[in-house]
Amino acid sequence: MICYQFLVMKKEGHPKTREVVFKDLSSGFQILTTSTVATKQTTEFEGKTYPMVSFDVSSASHPFYTGKQRLLDTEGRAERFMKKYKGFSSANKKP
Repeated sequence: MICYQFLVMKKEGHPKTREVVFKDLSSGFQILTTSTVATKQTTEFEGKTYPMVSFDVSSASHPFYTGKQRLLDTEGRAERFMKKYKGFSSANKKP
């Protein structure tokens, strides 16, 4: 016997949702969806004004999804450390 009582939720148990625009600041990508998030920002999307949530990275701007890698430095952390502390060692210290 299966109990379906846990599947039925009271009306006051559901959170209030509304249409919200999520905007990727680095690429300008926008999507309209429903959400419970609270925000004070607004934007115009397809001729109507909606609440807006802005964020830095989405699938439209993340290097994993776009295939475009951003190279920040040419040498790794170990190479930079070795270059910085090349002349220092405990054997070089004078008593």
